[in-house]
Amino acid sequence: MTAPVRSLRRRILSQRRLVTGLVITGVVVVLAIVGPWLAPYGETEIVGKPFSHEGAFLGTDYLGQDVWSRVLAGGGSILMISVLATLLGMVVGIAIGVVAAYAGGWFDELVMRLNDVALAFPQILLALLVLTAVDQPTSWLVVALVGLSHAPRVARVARGMALGVVSRDFVAAAEAIGESRLRVLTAEVLPTMTAPLLAEAGLRLTYSIGMVAGIGFLGFATDPGAADWGQMINENRLALLVQPWGVLAPVIVIGVFTIGTNLIADGITQLTGRGD
Repeated sequence: MTAPVRSLRRRILSQRRLVTGLVITGVVVVLAIVGPWLAPYGETEIVGKPFSHEGAFLGTDYLGQDVWSRVLAGGGSILMISVLATLLGMVVGIAIGVVAAYAGGWFDELVMRLNDVALAFPQILLALLVLTAVDQPTSWLVVALVGLSHAPRVARVARGMALGVVSRDFVAAAEAIGESRLRVLTAEVLPTMTAPLLAEAGLRLTYSIGMVAGIGFLGFATDPGAADWGQMINENRLALLVQPWGVLAPVIVIGVFTIGTNLIADGITQLTGRGD
């Protein structure tokens, strides 16, 4: 192991927030991946009376299905959609922000004013407007809606960071030796922004989880019959005082995951601050 790698590992391990966030997030991700194989019952199997506590670890839901099995089976789709949406939002937002900062002038002004208009609309409202116009939402539609809703916010952050980079000497030197604009952006500008953008990605992932779960809670799940953490909260909320685990179990898992991703984002911010 080289010295820079050992130094980076020591710095990462010294950040308690980052390590704690990685552990928490990793546990939830592993639970979502292997959960369907660990579930004692099928996600749609009736195991008892509705809202009963007999014969099930966390009781049954509104149809008599095992709450624990549905929690284990309901995380894969929501995490996959959230990760893909975050990646889409980061890629589109970074491209917009960096190109605007590098181009400058009227193009930068026009792009940022349009970006401000997009920021004025609530994310969830625009998503619901589109979802109500389709018969059955698909996973890719939700990915696109959530991801594109992140793009204006990521673009503003990326532009702010890029403005401090595009005017530096090494960028001018790359332009002077005839490097293409695309290579200047990808080889000179973007590498200097990696750490802050990773922190932003952690924050965007947190919002993605909340938004995807909110879409499921409002009745726009991509598969109404399948287990889904957001949809489970909506289905069982009327019996919260009778059988609370149908609501509390998915809420706790979503909350723990968002805490983990927030800790990762904070840890990366502290790590890069110490590195500077």
